[in-house]
Amino acid sequence: MPELVPLSGSERSELPDATPAGTPLDPSEVITVTVVLRRRAEVPAELINTTATISTQELGERYGANPADVTLVADVLGRYGLTVTEFQPGSRRLKVTGMIAAMSAAFGTTLTAVTSSPLGGTGRVTHRYRTGSLSVPSELSGIIVAVLGLDDRPAARAHFRRLTSASPDGVAAPHAAVSAGVPLTALQVASFYDFPANTDGTGQTIALIELGGGYTASDLSTYFSGLSLSVPTVTAVGVDGGSNSPGSSADGEVELDIEVAGAVAPKASIVVYFAPNTDQGFSDAISEAINATPTPTVVSISWGGPESSWSSQSMSAMNETIADAAALGTTVTVAAGDNGSSDNPSSTSGVAVDFPASSPYSLACGGTTLIGNTATNAITSEVVWNEQASNEGATGGGVSVVYAEPTWQTDAGVPASAGGGTGIGSAGKPGRGVPDVAGNADPVTGYQIVVDGQPEPVGGTSAVAPLWAGLIARLAQATGTRFGLLQPLIYKGVTPGVAAAGFNDVVKGTNGAYQAGPGWDACTGLGSPNGTALLSLLSPSTTNPTDPSGPTDPTGPTPPAGSSSSGSSPGNGAGW
Repeated sequence: MPELVPLSGSERSELPDATPAGTPLDPSEVITVTVVLRRRAEVPAELINTTATISTQELGERYGANPADVTLVADVLGRYGLTVTEFQPGSRRLKVTGMIAAMSAAFGTTLTAVTSSPLGGTGRVTHRYRTGSLSVPSELSGIIVAVLGLDDRPAARAHFRRLTSASPDGVAAPHAAVSAGVPLTALQVASFYDFPANTDGTGQTIALIELGGGYTASDLSTYFSGLSLSVPTVTAVGVDGGSNSPGSSADGEVELDIEVAGAVAPKASIVVYFAPNTDQGFSDAISEAINATPTPTVVSISWGGPESSWSSQSMSAMNETIADAAALGTTVTVAAGDNGSSDNPSSTSGVAVDFPASSPYSLACGGTTLIGNTATNAITSEVVWNEQASNEGATGGGVSVVYAEPTWQTDAGVPASAGGGTGIGSAGKPGRGVPDVAGNADPVTGYQIVVDGQPEPVGGTSAVAPLWAGLIARLAQATGTRFGLLQPLIYKGVTPGVAAAGFNDVVKGTNGAYQAGPGWDACTGLGSPNGTALLSLLSPSTTNPTDPSGPTDPTGPTPPAGSSSSGSSPGNGAGW
């Protein structure tokens, strides 16, 4: 067998609470992992940073994996008894199947069975586990850039919040800070934000990424009939063995996403991708979504975890997949997190931002507390969502320590990380600021939905991602434009301390370490949307694409060195 060499970025940290499972792993058990290969060429920046787009076929042919690399990987891994069962050219992903013993030999690791606490959750989960780095056969050094799924620890948490404070009789108690607030419907929120008239998402596709839970037809029927709307077209797609499986606490996330997006864009088609809550499942689900037919207008993600909880290869794989989405003309909206500037449900100290919201290719969505007059659709108060004192969450936000500040954000006034340091995020090398935009997220002021047969108010930045997804679908319908990476358009002309065109500037409140103020801030980004003003801002005269064959556009970020991954679609295999 060839010599093994380290795989850069594959380091996995120890889980401090991991304990051996009662039953050890069987070395002969057959598992499937995702192997990501290098690109044949880098995606030009102008495809990412403008409204120019390419097709999924063109993505694969120009920027996918080289067929010679695929053949070599299949041959070398075959010597270890591993089989390539599927190849998805656009995403550069191989599905590789074989026994645990063979996987361990080929990738230079030891897998064990442990139980641990899920990220931000309760209880214990049994899963495969490894620590340290992976290796690859020397012949494949530089060709394989990620191996996902050997360790299948829970990867992310859902960013939705139910009301938790209650009086002794069990009735939810009002917040002192929002005593005038009442839970709103998604339609009321859209009215407050002046979503553009005569739009409903017709002709657009919204993809939702879910890592657990499910929905029922009866819940959707009850919810949409209560709003005097027809149930939109909703399709479930399973990824890596995931499925629509209602009956767990994650149902609140799934049904929140469908019901908010479907209410504000009722004529859009909604496709829900269900995958296991692992780095492999998460990355593969995004990849499946963006490379589907038809290509979605927008992908909404309401799951994530602190940047420190991810391996570098996992982040790179997902980051480049989201960059591919931009090249395909798909906008990816991502919840910024519900645990304030610490991004930690058990502590308010320290600072961290949530990934994949911190990807420079994600439209990161923060949260507000919205109060208004439902008779006039006038906003009377909008402040940073922060109810950590009552254990009901606060918007995430801050400065990335992984991703440098994109050039479209350099004039926004992103501060140095409140955590200090000398690397990315410090004053010397500014980091990507989170969030970009915001919307109503406080569970007290929204959203009235139906979950597991019961109506209830649910909030969190999980609600903001599908809200923005629905708005983007309506803006795309109105303009006939697929926006892809939206930030170069909405940050254009932004200056520190000045309200941005197309937004309601949220200037009061804090998420812990960061304070809101005029213009962009690390609590609510540019602010909450004014849909009609955004429609004017994003009209075709302002979104003319750069010719993809022209010079590289210097106004956008480039993927970090060593990043990897792309997208795929169901049924896109090549006969392996």
